[in-house]
Amino acid sequence: MSASPRASHGILSLTIKTKDELYRSYMPFIKNGGVFVATQRDYQLGEEVFMLLDLMEEPDKIPVSGKVVWVTPRGAQGGKQAGIGIQLSADDNTIVGKIETYLAGALGTGRLTHTM
Repeated sequence: MSASPRASHGILSLTIKTKDELYRSYMPFIKNGGVFVATQRDYQLGEEVFMLLDLMEEPDKIPVSGKVVWVTPRGAQGGKQAGIGIQLSADDNTIVGKIETYLAGALGTGRLTHTM
């Protein structure tokens, strides 16, 4: 089975201003870490994406590349927000370190997130 080529969706953008927003968006259970991005566009699992992440107190937007590993479709049960989960590349380990520093003590608390 071969994948058909898709037109680029362009660059995604994610702005996270609070620790609570970061907690709801971060996907620590994904290898190399992952981030949920709300979007109404349709993406396929495995699709490569590029995103600019505006992360809390960081002075500049952070360029992030990765692939789609999670899809929450429009109209999902439980009122979940439509969007995609992006697995960060192994090259983005600095970003994961920053995210986990911001979330120190909050990970594993069992609060609801955009994905689980």
